[in-house]
Amino acid sequence: MTVNPHNGGVQRWPRVAAIFVFLAATGARAQFDGPGRSSSRPDAADGKVTLVRLRWGSDIGFSRGFGSAWNHDYPRAERHLALIARELTAIDVRTDASLVLELDDPELFNYPIAFMWEPGFWNLTDREAAAFRAYLKKGGFVVFEDFDGAQQWDHFARQMRRVLPDGRLVKLDATHNLFDTFFRIADVHAIVHPMTGIRPSYYGIYEDNDPAKRLMVVANYDNDVPEYWEWSGEGLYPFDASNEAYKLGVNYLIYGLTH
Repeated sequence: MTVNPHNGGVQRWPRVAAIFVFLAATGARAQFDGPGRSSSRPDAADGKVTLVRLRWGSDIGFSRGFGSAWNHDYPRAERHLALIARELTAIDVRTDASLVLELDDPELFNYPIAFMWEPGFWNLTDREAAAFRAYLKKGGFVVFEDFDGAQQWDHFARQMRRVLPDGRLVKLDATHNLFDTFFRIADVHAIVHPMTGIRPSYYGIYEDNDPAKRLMVVANYDNDVPEYWEWSGEGLYPFDASNEAYKLGVNYLIYGLTH
C-alpha cells in the first residue's frame, strides 16, 4: 500500500473529527465490548489486520481497573482505534475482534504489530524473553504504552535488556518519520498525559541499533495515549487532544505494516 503522508495528513484531518463525533454518538454501545469482557477470536487466515495486545504476568502485586495492569483500557481502546483506521485508511483492519496473546505464544508470529500496556510493571520469564526477541528480530513491531516516572522506566528498561541485550533505547525527535507516516503530527509532545498533563517522550530500538533500519520497538513514555482512544466518546478529554492521539495510533499501524 502506497500512502502520501503529506496529502493524507492535511486532507484527512476533518474526517478524524467526523469519526470522533461518530464515536461520541455511539458511546459504549454493543459494538464495543465492556472493559471486562472477552473479544471473539479472529481468523488469522482471512487477511485482515488484527490488533494484538500482549499479556504478561507480574509478581509486583500491582493491579488496576478490571484486572491485571496489562488489560488497562481493554478492549475499547483497540476497538476505537481500529474503527478510526478502517474509516481513514486503506487498511483492512478487523473491528469486530481483537486478540490477546502471551509473549511466548507461537501465534504471535502471525501478526506484525502488537501493543503492550503498563510495561513499568512487566516481568518476563526466560522463555518469554527468548520468544519475544525472536518475534522482534523476525519483523515484529511493538508499541509500549501507559507508563510514567523514573521507577517504571527503569523497570521497563531492565526487562528490555533481557529481550534485546544489545539493543539501545534512543530518544526519537519530532522529525522521525513515525510522526509523519500517514498523518503529519505538528507537535508530538503536545499529546500530553491525559491525567497528569506531563509532556511525553518517545524512545525506540532500531534493528541492529542502526537508525537507517526499521524501528522494532517504540516506547511512549510519560503518557497514556490509549486512554484518549478508550474514552473518546465520553467527553472526558479535549476533542483536539483525542484527535491527535488517534493520528498517532494510525501512524503506529501504518509504520508497523510498511517497515
